[in-house]
Amino acid sequence: MTTPIVVGNWKMNTTAEQARQLAEQICSQVTERALDTRTTVVLCPPFVNLSAVGEVIGDRPIALGAQNCWSEPYGAFTGEISAAMLRAVGCRYVIVGHSERRTIFREDDQLIVRKLERVWEEKLVPILCIGETLAERQLHQTWDVLSRQLALVSAHSSRTRAWICAYEPVWAIGTGIAATAEEIEQAHAYLRSFLDAHGCHHVPLLYGGSVTEENAASIAAIAHVDGVLVGGASLVAERFLRIIQAQANA
Repeated sequence: MTTPIVVGNWKMNTTAEQARQLAEQICSQVTERALDTRTTVVLCPPFVNLSAVGEVIGDRPIALGAQNCWSEPYGAFTGEISAAMLRAVGCRYVIVGHSERRTIFREDDQLIVRKLERVWEEKLVPILCIGETLAERQLHQTWDVLSRQLALVSAHSSRTRAWICAYEPVWAIGTGIAATAEEIEQAHAYLRSFLDAHGCHHVPLLYGGSVTEENAASIAAIAHVDGVLVGGASLVAERFLRIIQAQANA
């Protein structure tokens, strides 16, 4: 049984002080409730708050993660952050290919693969996000889209490269519309089969898409779900803690 992974993606929210307070509330309760012994918890604040949250985490068994990085190690890329910079401030994980990056910033599969290479070079663990749009699902293209998004990555992966795959149907991101248990189970079964067929047996599968404290337990019970990627609900400590608890109890 894989230790459940719970990732909190704070997106473009929290000032430095708000981030410190939220991180302290989460970290103190995770350790007090011994949730860290049954789950892997990752906090992904905005870039400017990574150091502040890292200081709060300290030596507690909670991991610091970033929401993105650039595809080059250094250079004239105004406004971007390198994987080496993230490692230097204590990050262990990096979200790559989030649907908002793909949609708003037009990131394509080739750019995402280059980002993965940079993350691996720095010995960090990428959390690769994949998923179909509503239009693609309605056109019955879900499996083709997921296969395409994974194919380039699996070709560059190996048994010695750690990474996490997060399935996030784009139509369920920030909409309050979560996929049904059947839809999640079908997608994760397909992804597990694809990954295993390409030698990626070691890659955990997370679900992300309007995960809340209300649906966390039912999602945790679905086959091939090894954890969750949480957005808005991770910005309220008690809501996030209830999601962590649901994964710990799975």
